[in-house]
Amino acid sequence: AALPGPAPADWAQAPLDPAVRAVLVGFDEHFSYAKLCQALRYLLRGGPGCLLVGTNRDHRLPLEGGAAIPGTGCLVKAVETAAQREAFIVGKPNRYMFDCVASEFDIDPARTIMVGDRLDTDILMGNSCGLTTLLTLTGVTTLDEVKGHQESDCPARQSLVPDYYVDSIADLLPALGD
Repeated sequence: AALPGPAPADWAQAPLDPAVRAVLVGFDEHFSYAKLCQALRYLLRGGPGCLLVGTNRDHRLPLEGGAAIPGTGCLVKAVETAAQREAFIVGKPNRYMFDCVASEFDIDPARTIMVGDRLDTDILMGNSCGLTTLLTLTGVTTLDEVKGHQESDCPARQSLVPDYYVDSIADLLPALGD
């Protein structure tokens, strides 16, 4: 989406699609100021009746060698800040995604394991859904962080503690061969 004209007044007057009733913020490598303006305009026009939905709040996406890029949470936060309202997050750690899957399939939480590399999304969702949790240390989380949460008396921090951890998901391959 390009900005329609050279001035902010032009941007605020561009036509909007009357059928739009929700703004969805997901990973977008082409996120721009123009898209942010358009999202805000839809949310202002629709008021509380226009949904603001985010896919996740991941702040960073880890890459090999310790590098990282901004995650979708940065984009969600930009729209939330502009709109002065909070998005409904459909992805982790919200249990919405798990509840949708569980309503369609016969899932026994006691026999289900959540595997992930982030405490604040993967492990938190697994714990809140009553799943066994397995942290892989190949993402942004360190074992020192886990130990800090484990030693805390704070219930919110305790909800970030996994049941198990492995250095890498590859550590599970021998068990899968059995």
